[in-house]
Amino acid sequence: METKVVKLDPAKPDHAVLTEAAQLVDSGALVAFPTETVYGIACRVTNDSLKSLSSVKGRSADKYYTLHIAESAQAHKYVPQLGLRAAKLVKNAWPGPLTIVFELDDDSLAKVRSNLDSQVFENLYKSNSIGIRCPDNIVSRQFISRLESPIVAPSANTGGADPATTAEQVLNSLNGKIDMILDGGPAKYGKSSTVVKIGKNNFDILRQGVYEHSEIERLYMVRVLFVCTGNTCRSPMAEGIFKKRLAEKLNCTVDQIEQIGYKTGSAGTIGSAGWPASTEAVDVCSENGIDISSHQSTALSKQLIEQSDLIYVMSRCHREQVLNLCKAAEEKCFLMAADTEVPDPIGQDRHIYQRCFAQIDRAIANRMSEFVL
Repeated sequence: METKVVKLDPAKPDHAVLTEAAQLVDSGALVAFPTETVYGIACRVTNDSLKSLSSVKGRSADKYYTLHIAESAQAHKYVPQLGLRAAKLVKNAWPGPLTIVFELDDDSLAKVRSNLDSQVFENLYKSNSIGIRCPDNIVSRQFISRLESPIVAPSANTGGADPATTAEQVLNSLNGKIDMILDGGPAKYGKSSTVVKIGKNNFDILRQGVYEHSEIERLYMVRVLFVCTGNTCRSPMAEGIFKKRLAEKLNCTVDQIEQIGYKTGSAGTIGSAGWPASTEAVDVCSENGIDISSHQSTALSKQLIEQSDLIYVMSRCHREQVLNLCKAAEEKCFLMAADTEVPDPIGQDRHIYQRCFAQIDRAIANRMSEFVL
């Protein structure tokens, strides 16, 4: 076999060449192409093609490979339900030098199995999980988008050798073993993607790469903000209730929530800061095993809104004030109690606070039922 090498402009690759390469892979051939990390070998997900790939790589035939997609939205075909942290990581890190291993529950696996070709399913999923990568490279994404078949793309090297970061290195290692090399210049990072597996209560870095542990934490942290007027009763109660219920759902302590990937906060629209929660709010929460005694009010700001992934407000007026500060928050800002407002209990007796607590508690229970963690 003669390996064909085609040089491409990495900023504006030739569409005809990319189409030819895609057709080769769809027919069962192996094509090396650049990503921002290293060069990969594109291989359609069929038993015969994967057998050829494993032979070229010198790896066991039962080795599972990573699915490569052109757009992050395509992940939903293979992972029907993304948890909050996984969705945040996809949003922040894709396209980019990160491979994510998703865990699927039985219902999601059954749905995927019914929608995919049996060979595709059996070769992509292992131990109820699948690894997916969406590279940040014009050549790779335009190439992958032309494929009719789903593909895997391990690094373009033989077993034990360093991953190739240039087309020349690919040719030196794999000349005569693969059909084509798309030469898009040297890889931007010159090192492999970070591989991270997201579990229910943590994430594990399975392979060190471009992203460090601290960067993954920052990229996948889900931030939830509760908003009322003064941030001394309704929103601090809501934050306390939410943390308690979330800890119960995650089977952890309230103090462990942030370690797992969820950060909560609350703020008030009138702009005051440093005030404690009202005595009645503290007492009613304490009666229900929630401690908000150390709370201090925070003024709502554009920065807080932009940093938050979910914002729950007590009234329509609060929502208007959020959107006045940041119009882009429209799709992540919701009334806490669906279509019902939560009345302000400030200045009223304990009975009214108890009713307010109960209303917020019911609303949060309903919201929690919507979450995929």
